[in-house]
Amino acid sequence: MHRTQRPRLRGPAATLAAVALLGGILATGPTAQAAPRADGHLTDLVNPFIGSQNEGNTYPGAAVPFSMVQLSPDTGHSVGYDYTDTEIRGFSSIHPSGVGCGLGGDLPVLPTTGDITETDNAAYASGFSHSDEKASPGYYQVGLTSYGGIDAELTATERTGVQRYTFPATDKANVLINAGQSLHRTVSTTVEVLDSRTVRTAITGRGFCQDTEPYTLYTVTRFDRPFADSGTWKDGSVTGAPRSTGTGGNGAWVRFDTTKDRTVEATTAISYVDAAGAARNLRAEGGRSFDRVARAARATWEERLDDVQAQGGTETQRRTFYSSLYRSFLGPNVGQDVDGRYTGWDQKIHRAKGFSYYQNWSLWDTYRTQAQLLSLLAPREARDMAISVLKIDEQSGWLPKWGYGTVETNIMTGDPVTPYLTNAYQQGLLEGYEEQAYRTLKKNADGVPPAGSPAVGREANKEYLADGFVPYLKGRPHAKPGDSDYDHGGSATLEYALSDAMLGEMAAELGHDADARRYRERAQNYHRIFDASTGFFRSRDGQGAFTGPADPAQSEGFHEGTSWQYQWLVPQDLPGLVDLIGGTDATNARLDSFFAYDQLLADPAKTVREVWVNGPYDYYNADKYNPQNEPDLIAPYTYLSTGQPWKTTDVVHGALTLFTDTPTGMTGNDDMGTMSAWDVLSSIGIFPVQPGTDTWGLSTPVFDRVDLTLDRRYYPHGSFTVRAPGTSDTDRYIRSARLDGADQPRTYLTTQDIRSARSLSFEVGAEPSTWGTSPSDAPPPLR
Repeated sequence: MHRTQRPRLRGPAATLAAVALLGGILATGPTAQAAPRADGHLTDLVNPFIGSQNEGNTYPGAAVPFSMVQLSPDTGHSVGYDYTDTEIRGFSSIHPSGVGCGLGGDLPVLPTTGDITETDNAAYASGFSHSDEKASPGYYQVGLTSYGGIDAELTATERTGVQRYTFPATDKANVLINAGQSLHRTVSTTVEVLDSRTVRTAITGRGFCQDTEPYTLYTVTRFDRPFADSGTWKDGSVTGAPRSTGTGGNGAWVRFDTTKDRTVEATTAISYVDAAGAARNLRAEGGRSFDRVARAARATWEERLDDVQAQGGTETQRRTFYSSLYRSFLGPNVGQDVDGRYTGWDQKIHRAKGFSYYQNWSLWDTYRTQAQLLSLLAPREARDMAISVLKIDEQSGWLPKWGYGTVETNIMTGDPVTPYLTNAYQQGLLEGYEEQAYRTLKKNADGVPPAGSPAVGREANKEYLADGFVPYLKGRPHAKPGDSDYDHGGSATLEYALSDAMLGEMAAELGHDADARRYRERAQNYHRIFDASTGFFRSRDGQGAFTGPADPAQSEGFHEGTSWQYQWLVPQDLPGLVDLIGGTDATNARLDSFFAYDQLLADPAKTVREVWVNGPYDYYNADKYNPQNEPDLIAPYTYLSTGQPWKTTDVVHGALTLFTDTPTGMTGNDDMGTMSAWDVLSSIGIFPVQPGTDTWGLSTPVFDRVDLTLDRRYYPHGSFTVRAPGTSDTDRYIRSARLDGADQPRTYLTTQDIRSARSLSFEVGAEPSTWGTSPSDAPPPLR
């Protein structure tokens, strides 16, 4: 996110009352619904409006899995669409899902009628009503109430967006193609009316949260019938000229006579390579009717969702679950044209051979949940994504931190690319690339990008390698655009150490023993920022002295969080963390305080929505769990390592109630599917408790049964089933577990367990048991 135990109350009665309340928490407010379907397919259950209010920053428009195009309405919100807005400024082609700052929104297109007197999309925006608005995977429809009433429909292929407009009867039905306005800064634009049916643009933009290097997007839009008239505009002046260029404020207008035929269709293809690439993408994926494209998009989504068959649970839980699964497959996004060409981070044109090239890397977020979900459910795409990240280093000289399109933004801190790639390695996705990946990660872990590189990498590595911590240097000037590790010394130290642990595992498995010892020693650097006088992690200054507030509920020195929230980010060595805190009893007491566990059992609705969560960006200066942001996403699973796994169930199931089938049913920014993947994995009952390895922690599933269809190239059985018959709000504690019928006392699985077995079965009940409470049952530390 950018801008991410059972004390006192004992006995069955107390437990049943608490869990019943936990299961009944529902969000209030307006309830947009998915477009109705009559055939009972899984796409029926997906509501693309979830997260479109209260800064979830999702979009309701049309896309197919991992597609280059995400065609969706923009209403004036910084990232595109907000459910509370009342006007639509245009339907634009790019919408990375759930990001925290303005990004994308290129080429907003809007149908209008009458004379064209305005060229600012805020001025010519159209009203709309949710009563005439529908969305389902690959399809969006809205009735525009301005301009005599226009019906707008959207659908998409991988590289094209298709729009259909039904106008009133008029001889002045317009389509405004705005090349000069987007959700970030437009640097320069060129727009050309090529012929009586085609408009072409080149749009150079920059910016995401802060300034970035520029990138260029090429588009070509082809209409299904000739224009009655056309022209362009520049800086507010509307003309009949076929071409306009400038630093922004440019666009094209085309006009149709709809007195007899009221419907107009248009297909826009995009490319990050060149105009020829956009034209090829249009020839390859265009030329089909709107209805045919919409049917194909829906079928694509149905095939993708069908790999996860959930049985049981409530209708709301199923709709929420499948909506989260849908959002988990929205990114990263295809970056290559149909001929395999793509623009690399060296700004040169390359051609992908033997893999598909992907882009858009929200790594600080996705390395914790979504990367693992894709490794399980979409391993072929996940492999290509990991190879794409290696190509970034190969072509630009350094690995990414937060990459958008063809450029680095340097948003967020730490070293998220290391656990992202070591996860791919541990999941078996880097076959043939193991040593290249290791060399690349070693360079990243041991060095700092040169001054001429746009990347910041491990910006504070010089001090970290010398002293064992990232210094917190308040007010230090940024050498490059983006965030700085020096601004967040405490959290950056923890993230570097986590990455060192994951790289140490990879080094050991590849036989690089000396490196493995070195990285494993560095993984213990979390000790260097533990302040024994406070009992919490704390930032140090350039001379090594603890600095900033001693209160661990203050955020200074920690990125989007506090020491309370970051203290559990030591998945590589929870036994060592427990020792620092003062032993298992002291750690459980601290966990109970962190999760307000007594309150959670006594009044779960209030605890979840008022004690834990107070607002979408309210992650500063707090001593409680924040399920709406990334730093403590794994925190509920810490109980698996402290002998109280039933408390993981209580906390996880409490957090799951924050995901609902409403526009506000998202916990903060979705961050390219990160939060959605947390919901999916936690609902299934398996969660990546050591991001960067192949360890999956266990908790009680939401559903009686979940059947996963898996890729036989990576999972020989081709399926894996998780069963928890009878699981409910009242019976949800694990009493025993069995893996292919054999006793499973451990609170975790490995990916090899999933590959070698066919099913994981839980027996559940109304009271906690001794399952998973032995120290030997906990996920092992990486040492």
